[in-house]
Amino acid sequence: MAYVVVCLNMCSVPLDVSVRERKQQDREERLSLVLWRKPLLTLQYSFLETLIVFKEWTWKLWLRRTVVFLVLVLVSVFSMAYSIEGAHQKYVQYLENKILWCAYWVGLGILSSVGLGTGLHTFLLYLGPHIASVTLAAYECGSVNFPEPPYPAQIICPDEEAAPDSISLWTIMSKVRLEACMWGAGTAIGELPPYFMARAARLSGAEPDDEDYKEFEEMLEQAQSAQDFATRAKLAVQNMVQKVGFLGILACASIPNPLFDLAGITCGHFLIPFWTFFGATLIGKAVIKMHIQKLFVIITFSRHIVEQMVSLIGAIPGVGASLQKPFSEYLEAQRTKLCLPGITWLQLLSPLF
Repeated sequence: MAYVVVCLNMCSVPLDVSVRERKQQDREERLSLVLWRKPLLTLQYSFLETLIVFKEWTWKLWLRRTVVFLVLVLVSVFSMAYSIEGAHQKYVQYLENKILWCAYWVGLGILSSVGLGTGLHTFLLYLGPHIASVTLAAYECGSVNFPEPPYPAQIICPDEEAAPDSISLWTIMSKVRLEACMWGAGTAIGELPPYFMARAARLSGAEPDDEDYKEFEEMLEQAQSAQDFATRAKLAVQNMVQKVGFLGILACASIPNPLFDLAGITCGHFLIPFWTFFGATLIGKAVIKMHIQKLFVIITFSRHIVEQMVSLIGAIPGVGASLQKPFSEYLEAQRTKLCLPGITWLQLLSPLF
């Protein structure tokens, strides 16, 4: 009996080494399987994988054939309503414009967050300038009764007279709420690839080739010996998401957080349910965080609120008077840029973010 135990203990080490070597060999084979090196084999595997995925999706659709039938009926009804002329076409056109407008901002949101931190900063380039232009036009016109989105190339003030105090933060926020929430929903959708990548890797047992996931695995292994601030910050995000769950994900998604990709990888690695992750991310980014960013832009471009802020700064004992003048001059310089020809919104907003 003792001989068997000793033999098993001696054989366990080569077994672990062989498994590790086999994984490394499989990874090298996957990396070498590209179209320009092994075209026939790559096309063969691609064709077989397509057949497998097609079979799986066909079976899933068959299991949900009632839902599929209802969707097909609704698509057929909308197609007929769209193609047939009649009095209903104005409602169809309105609905089409709304859907395209929402899809535009959702797409910009996806571009902002997809790519594990390498996405386009579409808030600075598109949404921020849009909110700023609506804010300035609202105070200039004394009303927010502009044409419904999508707006024309130039916002036109309404003809009717508006009440003197009809413009407030809340009326402007309501005017741009749809665009802001759609953009926030797009950023939440853009956070799904890291989640699905880590979840698939955990379920399959394979080691993905993504550098962020490898960094995450190394961080888990070196968690006890972490000393630098960046690693400790990442560990704090990982622990919050893992231990607190929905509320932890909501807290990470509700604030500007460059480490949120790590939260998605953590949720996928620890097999947190999809709707727990996506629901908290959607609420945090499309509702809480979006209202904070929107409120910041509106306040920045509201002259009377800025003047109140300047007066409050001047009331600070000791240093208030010295801070008040440079702060006021800086804001006035930003307003002056609005009247200069050729100035871009990116140049205008870049000092604010």
